[in-house]
Amino acid sequence: MSLMCYNKPRLMTNVYCVGRNLATASCYLPPVQLPAQTREAHFWYVLPNEVKCKNLLNRYFEILSPCEKDNVLRMRGEELKKSALLARTLVRTTLARYQTNCKIDPKSLKFRKNKYGKPEVNWQYADDWSLPPLHFNISHTSSLIACAVTVSSPIGIDVEEKQRRLKNDILAFARRYFSPHEVEMLAHIVDPELRRQEFIKLWTLKEAYVKALGRGFSASPFNTFTIRLRDHMKGGIHDPPHVISKEAEISVEPSGDLKNLSSNWHFVLLELLGSHYASICIEKDSTSADKGSLPVNLTIRRTIPFVEDECISGSDIVAVIGGMSKLLVC
Repeated sequence: MSLMCYNKPRLMTNVYCVGRNLATASCYLPPVQLPAQTREAHFWYVLPNEVKCKNLLNRYFEILSPCEKDNVLRMRGEELKKSALLARTLVRTTLARYQTNCKIDPKSLKFRKNKYGKPEVNWQYADDWSLPPLHFNISHTSSLIACAVTVSSPIGIDVEEKQRRLKNDILAFARRYFSPHEVEMLAHIVDPELRRQEFIKLWTLKEAYVKALGRGFSASPFNTFTIRLRDHMKGGIHDPPHVISKEAEISVEPSGDLKNLSSNWHFVLLELLGSHYASICIEKDSTSADKGSLPVNLTIRRTIPFVEDECISGSDIVAVIGGMSKLLVC
């Protein structure tokens, strides 16, 4: 990969991989405490335009499996190769952090897929290891790649650029993929730009739900369930302002086969960097009395694997704009 070297000043830097030759550096991933087993998720993201060092990219390539390396090399164009490389690196380096004293090398992690193709961690270690039941999911745009982790609870995420444009008419597109209730909600928004923004928010929420189910779009079409906002239910969804707000408790209402769909999920909608929407969907704990009224605890970190991490949960570059969530300071 003919990419220029990363070399920009930073106000806050924690360097974990030292030395001039990053390509030969060993594991310097600081351990991170596991999320709580209920209503907590860790959200990590990397910005591709911040990773420009050829040696560092080569180091990332070294920790991939042969199959992952082949997939990266099959991509057309340097930017697509880089995006695929960063996505797999983010998964491996993120999951490896949750083992005490960096006992698991990110290169050694194994993965399997369920029958619908959703990847899962496939632990290959001795039975006496105390390995956490980690769940993860990944999503990316050309400008941001994210990975979220939970313990015990299935999770799905989606990230979209706020400026994403559709070639087709939004309502025509929604009628094809969304439920009648969602189409009607969008139709009541007169302002075209506001309608486009609300469409993107709904899309990320629906995508996160389908990914959390682990069944894929073909097994869980978008038009077989409805995303609902609880604060609008009493007065009707068509009352102003017809938008997803942080006061809304977001829920899902399946309209199809309940064997494939369920309503037992927490939703959170974030705005990141002022430029992206991110949706998170986590399964509720069916063994507790949790009825969805308690917030989801989120820790959000920006990272450049092997170089630096930065906790942004308490900063003004991330905001909860939908659902009930508490941002935890790292």
